[in-house]
Amino acid sequence: MERAKMLKEEGNELVKKGNHKKAVEKYSESLKLNKECATYTNRALCYLALKQYKEAAQDCTEALKLDPKNVKALYRRAQALKELKVSQEFLKGF
Repeated sequence: MERAKMLKEEGNELVKKGNHKKAVEKYSESLKLNKECATYTNRALCYLALKQYKEAAQDCTEALKLDPKNVKALYRRAQALKELKVSQEFLKGF
């Protein structure tokens, strides 16, 4: 758990510096050790910045499995889906 937390914090520092690609790597390592809602939403933020919208939406969906009312996950997934121009029909599956 401590290692996962440390990796997440390293990812947070990289985001502050604008290095979203490296931050994704840190968050991914952290998630291998501990599935945490905030880590998924943080990685989703990076994916949005990198224009990897499908990955961002998937991370938000994973976060929502852990915390169905997480506002950041709902908002970021909506941003990703908007960029993907997902139809209303498809959204019924979410």
